[in-house]
Amino acid sequence: MITLTIDTSTNILGIAILEESELIAQKITRVNQDHSSRLMPAIVELMKDVKIKPNELGKIVVAEGPGSYTGIRIGVTVAKSLAWSLNIPIIAVSSLESLAYQAQLKDGLVCSFFDARRNNVFAGIYRFNKGVITSIKPDANLSFKALEAELISMNEEVVLLSPDINKFKSLITDDVKLLATIPEATYHIANPVNLALIAQDKTADNIHQLTPEYLRMAEAEVNWLKAKEKGSEK
Repeated sequence: MITLTIDTSTNILGIAILEESELIAQKITRVNQDHSSRLMPAIVELMKDVKIKPNELGKIVVAEGPGSYTGIRIGVTVAKSLAWSLNIPIIAVSSLESLAYQAQLKDGLVCSFFDARRNNVFAGIYRFNKGVITSIKPDANLSFKALEAELISMNEEVVLLSPDINKFKSLITDDVKLLATIPEATYHIANPVNLALIAQDKTADNIHQLTPEYLRMAEAEVNWLKAKEKGSEK
C-alpha cells in the first residue's frame, strides 16, 4: 500500500510517500510562506517526481495538531479532501507524538513541545520501550513552568524535543537540566515519515468527524466570547 503523509503543524511543511514502511520520497521545507499556497503544489510535484498517480494512493496520514491553527487546518482539510475524493482511509496522528518519534532509538521518556506564546507550550510526554512509543501524559496546553514541574515530579532522564528549543533554553531550570538531554538541531524537526510509522497500528478515522486538535481556542474565538459576555451583561 502506498501512503501519503502530511504535516503542517508548524512553519515547517513536511510530506512523504511510502510503500508499506519503505520511503519512496519526501519533502521538508521551512520558508516564510503560508502553507495554503505551498501544500498542494508540493504534493503534486512530489508525486510527479516518483511517477505515482493519485489513484495509486491507498492511505493518507495527517498530523492533526496541536500547533499552528492555520497550518493544522490547512493540512487536515487537504488530507480529508484527498481521502474523500479518492475514497481511501485517513488516519490522524498527534503532531507532538510525531515529533517525539525522533527519539525512537533511545528507550525512556521523551517530551516534545511547541511554542504556544506567552511562555506557554503545547506539550506531550511519551515513553519509548523497545521501539514502541506510549503516551504518558496527554498532549496539553500549559505553561512552560508547569511542564517543568511535571518533568521534575517524574524524576527520570528525559529527551527534550522542540523546533522552538532555542527560545526556551533560557527558561530551563537547573532541576530540569539535571534530567534533560537536548539533542542536536536536526532531531527537533519532525520527519513526515514518522506519521506513517506511528499510523501502522492505528485504525482509520471517520473522515466526516475528523477535526484538527487545537487544544485551545483561537484568539479570535476568545475575543468573540468575551465580547458576547460583555454584551449579555448590558
